[in-house]
Formats: sequence, structure tokens, C-alpha cells
Amino acid sequence: MTVSPVGFTVPEGQAATAPPEERGLRRDEVRLLVASPGEVTHTTFRHLGEFLSPGDVVVVNTSATRPAAIDGTWRGRPVVVHFSNRLSSGRWIIELRRVDGRGPLLEAEAGEGVSLDGEAFALLEAPFTRRDDGVRLWRARVSAPVAVERHLHHHGRPITYGYVERPWPLAAYQTVFARPDDPSGASAEMPSAARPFTTHLVASLVSSGVLVVPVTLHAGVSSPERNEPPPAEPYRVPRATAEAVNSARRRGNRVVAVGTTVTRALESAVDRGGDVQPTEGWTDLVLSAERPARVVNGLVTGWHPPEASHLLLLEAVAGTDLVRQAYEAAAGADYLWHEFGDSCLLLPQSAPAAYHTRRFLWI
Repeated sequence: MTVSPVGFTVPEGQAATAPPEERGLRRDEVRLLVASPGEVTHTTFRHLGEFLSPGDVVVVNTSATRPAAIDGTWRGRPVVVHFSNRLSSGRWIIELRRVDGRGPLLEAEAGEGVSLDGEAFALLEAPFTRRDDGVRLWRARVSAPVAVERHLHHHGRPITYGYVERPWPLAAYQTVFARPDDPSGASAEMPSAARPFTTHLVASLVSSGVLVVPVTLHAGVSSPERNEPPPAEPYRVPRATAEAVNSARRRGNRVVAVGTTVTRALESAVDRGGDVQPTEGWTDLVLSAERPARVVNGLVTGWHPPEASHLLLLEAVAGTDLVRQAYEAAAGADYLWHEFGDSCLLLPQSAPAAYHTRRFLWI
């Protein structure tokens, strides 16, 4: 996996350890850094619309977050099992992790079993992905007293990593766009770029002429310890969304993806002629400088650590120089990292000719 050329260090104390609501803020009151070539603006997320124009299209992910972490026992030792995605065969993609938070267990073997809380059981059948030091993601046959999704809601909890100070309820990991009743599944980890949106902000965007349209991509488990590409993930681009995106591009308006999951879904649905087609399936697309974005020309994103493969996708949309410009500005201005942190809007191209004059709002 190629490593991002954007080099930086997350300053100590800039990891968001709790939801902004615990800091007395509404979701849309987190900070927003807007970066365009040669320009950085500091504002708050509720002013996102000030940087968009009538006719722009904002594309969001409707995938809900499942309580995908559950305790288990493997070889007589405690483990945490992360449930990634359900395959069409009914098997699950799962990851075994150490209970001390020191990363995944890579020494498991096919044919082994993992006992799970609530009298459930996972049989490791075959690697889903393999790396040079072992297997991180497994295809597993899971048996439980009830359907696996329901079992996880009874016995599981949201996936967290070491920077989160304590467990938070599942509601803290749902975005305003989430569809928990979607029969196609849910995400193992929150599509967190959309977390700062509120119903009020969405209504404000729509009333100003910005179109907000959905895609669905069920995000699998990430690899925070190592720069690994994302695994294959199921996605769906509806016909109305494809038409809205293609129309916006023909008009010269922006197509702003809310997060790396949306970007991956849209770019996976682009045909050879450069149009987005209504599509449903699994995508293994990895965006990078070698395979840049073709339709997305604006990106709402959170702040990712330097070892995250997400940075390659950001560069595929915005270019290395703009991503470096944004990250250097954020690191020097006390922005908060990770899913409960602050946000960034990357605008790599100059605004269309009809783009309205912006009002800059500083905090």
C-alpha cells in the first residue's frame, strides 16, 4: 500500500476523546476548516452553506452504524471481535482484536472457533484479506440464538479505539442521515464525516438551493494501526443520485462528497465516459494519485491520523498540496482529530463562474 506523502504529526492533546455534546456543543458547532488553493478559512460547521452555491450537490451516506464490537473467547483467552460486513452467502467478515487495545490478533487459523457473548459462536472459515504478517479479516460462519444483527444489538457495542475515553451509546455514532432499518446492512464504523450535520443545517442547505442526495456504503472495520487499504465494501448509488450528480457536473456546479465512504461509492459508479451510473454491488476501488477522483470535486471530511489510508483518498480528490496545506493549518490551530472531532471542507478547484460571493465567518 502506498504511503501518503503528506507528512505531519498530530499534536498531543488534539484527539477528540468524547462527542462534542459532552463539551457543551451542538453537533454543527464543531470547527470547520475550509481549504482551497492558497486559502484557509476557519469557521464552524453550521456555516457550511456559506461555501456552497445554489445548484451544488452534497452527497451523503445513509448507512447506519451497528454495535459491531462484541466480547469473545479464542484459544481460552479473551478477545474482542469486530463484525465488519455480511456477505451474500450469509457469512460475516470479522476481525479478532486484543482486549488491551494493542491491535488485531493475526495468528488465528482457519477452522478455529470463537465463542461470543450471549451464547453465539463464530467459525473461522477462510481469510477475507491476508497480509504479510498474518490474517486480519476472516470469513466466518456465525451462529447465534437470534439473527446476528439482533444479537449484536443485544450484546455488542460500538467499535472504539484507545483515544476514546469511555464507552458512548450507539446514538452517539449515528448520523442524521442513518437508516437503521436498511435491510442491506449497516456500517461497522460510523460514516463520521456526516456527524456534524443537523436537520436544521440540512433544511438550510436545501432552502438555499443546494441539493442533498444519498448513496449507501456500509463501511467495514478500519485498520488504525497500519496503512492498509480499505477492504471491499457493499454500496448502492440510486438512479436519482446519479442523475443529480451528472446534471451538476454539466452545469459546472460542485459535487461535494461527505466523507471517504461517499467518495468511494460515487467513484465506483463512474463509467468510461465519466458519468455516474445507478449501481449496486461490492467495490474494491482504492483511490490514490494513480487513480484520482473523476466526479467528486469537493469533500467534507474529518481529520485522519498520518498513518491512515484515508489520506490517499483525500489526495485523490484534492491533491497532495491542498491536503498538506489543510493539515498543517489544522495541526497549528488546535483542531480536534477523529470521529468526534472537527471537520474540513476541501475545495480543490476554483469556483464555477456562477459561484456566489462568500461571506467569511471566523471564530
